[in-house]
Amino acid sequence: MTTAQSTRLLPAALAPWSEGLSVLTPALALAIGPLVRRIDTLITEREPRTARSGEPDGYGGLTRRGALDQLRPSEWLLADELPEEFLRRLTSRELLYTAPEFRDLGARGRVVVLVDTGPGAAGAARLVQLAALVVLHRRAAARGAELVVGVLGDPPDDWLTGELPELLPRWLDARRDTEPDAAAVARARAALDAPDEAWLLTTPVLAAELPGSRRTLTADPCGWSAAGATRVRLALGPAVAELPLPAPDLAVRALRGAEFRRAAQRVPMAVGGVRLPVFNSTLPILLARGKTADHLVTTKLNGATRQPGRPRTHGFGYPVVAAASVGRRLIALVKAADRLELRSIGRPLGPAPWPGVDLGRTALDLPDLNALLAGPVLPLTFEDGLVSVPLAGRWWSFSATGELRDDGPAGTPADDPTAFSWAREPRLFGGELPSEVAAAERLVFAKHAVAWSPDGEQWQVLLRDGTRTRLVVPDGAEVIGLVHHGPTVALITCSTAGVLLRSVRPESTRTLSRLSGGTTRPVVHPSLPLIVTEPAPGRVLVGDALTGQIHLTVRSAT
Repeated sequence: MTTAQSTRLLPAALAPWSEGLSVLTPALALAIGPLVRRIDTLITEREPRTARSGEPDGYGGLTRRGALDQLRPSEWLLADELPEEFLRRLTSRELLYTAPEFRDLGARGRVVVLVDTGPGAAGAARLVQLAALVVLHRRAAARGAELVVGVLGDPPDDWLTGELPELLPRWLDARRDTEPDAAAVARARAALDAPDEAWLLTTPVLAAELPGSRRTLTADPCGWSAAGATRVRLALGPAVAELPLPAPDLAVRALRGAEFRRAAQRVPMAVGGVRLPVFNSTLPILLARGKTADHLVTTKLNGATRQPGRPRTHGFGYPVVAAASVGRRLIALVKAADRLELRSIGRPLGPAPWPGVDLGRTALDLPDLNALLAGPVLPLTFEDGLVSVPLAGRWWSFSATGELRDDGPAGTPADDPTAFSWAREPRLFGGELPSEVAAAERLVFAKHAVAWSPDGEQWQVLLRDGTRTRLVVPDGAEVIGLVHHGPTVALITCSTAGVLLRSVRPESTRTLSRLSGGTTRPVVHPSLPLIVTEPAPGRVLVGDALTGQIHLTVRSAT
């Protein structure tokens, strides 16, 4: 059965939410229909889905009040045939008018749904969250806004975005073992942009810790049978409603994902050109050069599920030397004639334009431009008008006034002192290195971790908290990266022929066959268990650095 066929099976009362419900099987869509309709009523009564004035946005139904030009044609027919009855209905407010809808031009933010996925929100509360996400998806679509789902306790970079068929299964998998608290809600709300509309889906227990909190929908089972919960109590502000839950067997299948319609199988994503991929920050964002030196290709991977967004190509008009994502902006340092200038895609960089740097008036000996553009995009940081970039083995900072400052050595690969490698960057450790580490020649870094070896075979790993681990690298393979993710540490090695990749952990060694091969050096993410390779020109793979599972394939369009 196709999605269109399953949508036609829905009753007319559920037609407004047919797009969201089409992600579910017809049985589950019908079962949560009462929840969807009641939640929509609670939300729209508290905060109407459309504005009372603004840009006209079509018609949204029927009403008993309105202007004469909005009167239904059938009522005008009544006025012709039965004028006295028409006057009676007019004075009694029984006539029907077409209700216009308006779009608020000031509402430009996202619709952000903060969800409680702790143990207390299991079962009935999760079914209510599913219905609420269908409702809020329609609300976001009506505003032309993006729907974002933020799991309480996860950093904002890991919040879920995308189309509903991909977003809902990822939400379902986002179960957490601990209960969120008021501090987690405060941190999540602090990460919102000013125009965002944020809703909180949680339990009455957490809601009680947030007095006066707006847009908080709570769910609590209130009816039981021998098979489980049968009814649920919803509360949004002072409004309360009790509704039936789906049958227990159907509810269990839904919470296991068995009642979700499968999204279309992910196929390799194609862009105009993709080459020299790199993770050049601690964010889950892949950057690659595009078909020319003026183009960048960016792909965001969700930090929790590793599900990728769609690659996007950006043109800057000048060769890109360095780039980074800062908030919801993409910033690039470009070389325009004899100047280094900043370009941004997204919000402006500040109230005044960044002046750039005149290379003819600084002491910076910029490496050969062609050599820089022949390698991956360099990282940069931008904060308070200060730009920092690793160039020629040193970190350089450029102030808003064009002044230049040498901030010390940058991590460089052993075979190319003009390039940059996070695996060789001491700043990742975040503290002072012990003397035995500082004196070692063989070093690799990850966020809050460092590994070193005197002979290339026996390695020690030191974490920022003082934990030490010993690893053995067989066959003299080259260590190209370190993975530190939670309690897990691993060294990523490459065979002497540059073909075979392995993940070496204290208890085992795994060959990353699907990520092996290629002519360019693989890049290990500095803070996540991710690795990117280019096994063939124009083909990029991103996979799990511990298991070898492929998360993303990008290829150049032919």
